[in-house]
Amino acid sequence: GYPSLNKKLSKMLLQYSVVGLGFGMNLYESLASGREGMLFTIVSVVGTLAVGMLIGRKFLKVDKETAYLISSGTAICGGSAIAAVGPVIKAKDSDMSVALATIFILNAIALFVFPILGEWMGLTQQQFGTWAAIAIHDTSSVVGAGAAYSEAALEVATTIKLTRALWIIPVALITCVLFKSKDKKITVPWFILWFVVAMLVNTYLLGSVPQLGAAISRVARKCLALTMFFIGASLSPAVLRQVGVKPLLQGVILWVLVSVVALAVIVWC
Repeated sequence: GYPSLNKKLSKMLLQYSVVGLGFGMNLYESLASGREGMLFTIVSVVGTLAVGMLIGRKFLKVDKETAYLISSGTAICGGSAIAAVGPVIKAKDSDMSVALATIFILNAIALFVFPILGEWMGLTQQQFGTWAAIAIHDTSSVVGAGAAYSEAALEVATTIKLTRALWIIPVALITCVLFKSKDKKITVPWFILWFVVAMLVNTYLLGSVPQLGAAISRVARKCLALTMFFIGASLSPAVLRQVGVKPLLQGVILWVLVSVVALAVIVWC
């Protein structure tokens, strides 16, 4: 039906858009802004996974697989992380869809709420970019929120988010050990790799024709806006019902905790 087609299309469009945005970024500038957030990234990824499991398993009694999927989705990069970790822990399709729907609902909310909160709190471009990258789940929604805030915030947000996204690989490998999985099939989110390639092409090959990279980046943003519309359109009461209260509650509590702690660290440090 339409919902599944919508989901498939929006996912593809989203990934192409993120790759396209790479053509508007410079490798050196991006590395400079990503390096600052490195330690913060490590601490927040590990911390989010641990706290997420504690909330999900201990307090809400969510089943182990779903709790782990929601935690890793919140810790790293939403849907891509869930897709990567799911096969490793042999999660059932139902666990996957519950975790994805939870992250998806929170993502849709964050995309619209974060820029408003950022303006209201008077966050600088660097602060907002860092906050969005840590507290919003999916790479695409981070890009969307950053773009809505400003050009500079977009650059910071995207770089830090992509540094986080690369954590999918070590986390998936550690997961193999934790869940004693014999099946070492790890889904790598290739679009992240292509984003890096696009950034390299822009930095080294398109230096003489900056207009080209900028044009591709502009088109990518238009596609991104369209994708956001699709995502918003597929949030239905049925999706909410399918998730159930406990996993959604785990997702919300963890998300609010991560957002508040990250914001406090960013503002006071």
